[in-house]
Amino acid sequence: MSLASQALPLVGVAIGAAVSLAVSAVNERTRWRRQQSVRWDERRLSAYAEYAHTVKDLSNRYTGLAIARGLTTGSTALEPTDAVLEELAAAEAHRSALAEALWLLGDVDSNTAAVKLNHALWHLEWLARGIPTTGIATWPEAYLEFRKARENFLKAARRDLGVRGGRITHDVPWPPPWCPSNDAGAGGP
Repeated sequence: MSLASQALPLVGVAIGAAVSLAVSAVNERTRWRRQQSVRWDERRLSAYAEYAHTVKDLSNRYTGLAIARGLTTGSTALEPTDAVLEELAAAEAHRSALAEALWLLGDVDSNTAAVKLNHALWHLEWLARGIPTTGIATWPEAYLEFRKARENFLKAARRDLGVRGGRITHDVPWPPPWCPSNDAGAGGP
């Protein structure tokens, strides 16, 4: 047997092993990237959801203060006692801490939408506490601004998470027809 005829099978085995090793490495790297992507997607979803929930909770509390001050109507007035104001300060500190996760995990559009949502939320807070503001000075206008900012944040978060569809809901009139007042700040989604 010639040397070439003996070497060819060995070269074939070596090439097969190298190709198998390369394919295994590529598959393992792809699997690792997929696991990392899922891991970060889960964390982004959690950060977005917890932040949105906290902002909504704060807006509901500020609406309660606004009801107590006569800026809007609703069923649950929240008197601005020292205890209530301390709870609001703690909730705001929690919202601020949650924002840090957004800055780390969110994309630029979602983070920008979160900043605009913060501004709209703080506007509600100032109005509810009776702190003078400029520009939009009525509760209904500020509340509509907040609702739009919240919807824009949710849309940006959905895009970042790869959720299909650009709309969250179909258009639904606000306030609902059964509401006795056309006051846009009487609560809502």
